[in-house]
Amino acid sequence: MIATRKLGELTVGAQGLGCMGMSQAYGVRGNDDESIATIHRALDLGVTLLDTANVYGPETNERLVGRAIADRRDQVVLATKFGIVWGEGGAMGARGDAAYVKQSCDASLARLGVDHIDLYYQHRVDPDVPIEETWGALAELVAAGKVRYLGISEASAATIRRANAVHPVTALQSEWSLWTRDIEAEVLPACRELGIGIVPFAPLGRGFLTGAITSTAELPADDMRRRLPRFADGNLDRNLAIVAALRALADEKGVTAGQLALAWVHSRGADVVPIPGTKRRTYLEQNVAAADIELSNEDLIRIEAAAPAEAVAGARYPEELARAAGK
Repeated sequence: MIATRKLGELTVGAQGLGCMGMSQAYGVRGNDDESIATIHRALDLGVTLLDTANVYGPETNERLVGRAIADRRDQVVLATKFGIVWGEGGAMGARGDAAYVKQSCDASLARLGVDHIDLYYQHRVDPDVPIEETWGALAELVAAGKVRYLGISEASAATIRRANAVHPVTALQSEWSLWTRDIEAEVLPACRELGIGIVPFAPLGRGFLTGAITSTAELPADDMRRRLPRFADGNLDRNLAIVAALRALADEKGVTAGQLALAWVHSRGADVVPIPGTKRRTYLEQNVAAADIELSNEDLIRIEAAAPAEAVAGARYPEELARAAGK
């Protein structure tokens, strides 16, 4: 069983499970039976934080998670999200008006088959709605007992402070890994000042840091990574050199490159609970094992030398997906 950590006042297993890939994004949709078995195995291993969103599928991932936890609700810290809306050409937008917040919560509760959400995130910040309106509506959901704790995703330090002034923010969910370190300059210090836990998504660089991806030609036609600049020709080879260096260090420790990269995220602090995603029990067990890897100061120095932030080639997102991030 893995240890526990605290996100604000919320106690969770030291590693969570991102469920998005069970229903979308990374190629051919997974097998629901194996996905449910993976969720059950996660709970058996002490992984309590399950992460989904209304937009995953869309909607089908919440239903899948709801089926998986129907007889295990008391073992789960259930997180879901609202706020992403899709525009023309696959452009990512956001919606945060009060009516939409309440409507989204009720719809998620119904799909999940539960009477409350443990951690409800604003998935992206709506640039056209004051954050105070969105968080006022969220605070009403807490008062009504529909939600226990509130989180925010991919937000700026200034926005996090404004949200927290309306109602305490329990967790920030943002991308954080050896090849995405944007939050370290301003967002991370603000969260720590306010006592907000950190939930890194894509802590394995969307699978890239495992070393399993060497060409986009290997990816299914509907895999979102085909659209990401870091996987594009010209950037891919430079990024593969980082993975090769990590693999050499991992071999010395008798672990995989992915486990080493994930252990680095765990080492960032006791307020950090990464949520690597998988739809298979084998990868789940590998990921969970990373929570027990101890890294010395020398290990950390060598890891960061092998994967310096400035060496990563390519932006996180193409323009149509980037517009709603970091508001």
